[in-house]
Amino acid sequence: MTKPSKKPITLTYQRLALFGYIGLLILMPTWLFVLAPREGYSNGFVFAVYILPLLLPLKGIIQDKPYTYAWANFIVMIYFIHSLSLLWVSPEEILWVALELIFASAMFVGCTYYARHRGQELGLKIRKLKDELAEEKAAHNSEKND
Repeated sequence: MTKPSKKPITLTYQRLALFGYIGLLILMPTWLFVLAPREGYSNGFVFAVYILPLLLPLKGIIQDKPYTYAWANFIVMIYFIHSLSLLWVSPEEILWVALELIFASAMFVGCTYYARHRGQELGLKIRKLKDELAEEKAAHNSEKND
């Protein structure tokens, strides 16, 4: 069975997500290892905190899995919060901070709506909690009656 083709809006959101993701993948190591290395922190620590989280969704993004795009938003929040914090405390790095904020925002919006639109195209559904609870309650009640 072949997957349905992507609508133009879905492709637009995927491109936005990839723009943000690839931008962060390029910006963060360049900024933190080359342009403005962090004094007082080992390269391993900087890699583990700022680069490694970006690599976690890489396989799912390459495989074009909508679910990966959805949970990648949890990771991108690290970079969003980091950039907002540095806007306040590190005005001398405004260019890099602004780029991080732009890439993180693009990735967040793109991932959110790509996962939604592509999931709808593929017929994927996320069950609502109230439906889950109703089924559990019904199962529990039927076990009691037996």
